[in-house]
Amino acid sequence: MKKFTMADIAEMSGVGKSTVSRYFNGGYVKEETRERIQAVIRECGYMPNSFARLNARESNIIGVVVPTLNSKITGRVITSIDRHLREQGYETLIKSSDHQIALELENIRRLISLNVGGILLSSISITDQHRKLIANSPVPIVVMAQEFDAGISVVDDDYQAGFEMGKYVGKSHPEHVVWLGISDTDRAVGIIRRQGVLDGLKSCGISEVRLFAGDYSYESGQQMAKEALESGPVDAMICATDRLAFGAYYTLAQFGKRIPDDVSVAGFGGYNESALLSPELTTLKFDSYALGQLSAETILRLIRNEPVPVKQVIGFEMIPGKSVR
Repeated sequence: MKKFTMADIAEMSGVGKSTVSRYFNGGYVKEETRERIQAVIRECGYMPNSFARLNARESNIIGVVVPTLNSKITGRVITSIDRHLREQGYETLIKSSDHQIALELENIRRLISLNVGGILLSSISITDQHRKLIANSPVPIVVMAQEFDAGISVVDDDYQAGFEMGKYVGKSHPEHVVWLGISDTDRAVGIIRRQGVLDGLKSCGISEVRLFAGDYSYESGQQMAKEALESGPVDAMICATDRLAFGAYYTLAQFGKRIPDDVSVAGFGGYNESALLSPELTTLKFDSYALGQLSAETILRLIRNEPVPVKQVIGFEMIPGKSVR
């Protein structure tokens, strides 16, 4: 089977190679010429090498920088982004930062050097280096999941979600509540979501909450739950993510604690696996597919020089479960 080149497509269409190049890179081509090129492409089954065209003036590649590839939430967001961009004739180039800020910054620089059409950034933390890099970027950048006051962002409603969860657990009137969270480096989850939870509990008259911080891993959930149980009585654990809650379930079982009779447990994420726990985990599900699609729509509007809101907020859904008294 013959492997066709862009030069072959140009010759068969009766146009110059530069015209075919403009067609593939989104430049102006007469409608009649466009239809002729499209007919030849369909006949030949030609697929352009997108990465070979990254040095073109305009690229149909959108870079996506994410903290990790082993997160359920990240998977949903990437799936939604890729699906929407593909429908619009764009492709995604995904870079994982492995929860390392230095690598995240390097990933952004690398994508800029590749001349991608735009970048979607799911940031670990917005630092001064991020601000400088984004401000000087020659391509548009949309920040996902972290509020960014100096640019464009699409975020989960972390504060209100935290408040609703705090209020939900608070209505069961626990006396010894702990928060199993992550460090303040991640402002969205480590600070804003936590503050929402604390304010929700306070609305129910609960102001004393013991705070623990770790990372996003299952093992961290285990360790924080162990530290909490060893530090004093506990009758409610609110976890920043479902994965931390999974770890808490394990540790509570090791300590002979029953859920929810002895300790209520709640999380954030709405993972499918949460429904398989016994008892089913009380959790809160963010609309990650909506976040991905809205972020993809936003970057395309920026590429087209269309106006976009500075901040767009995604909603959530409470999943009651049976792990809270």
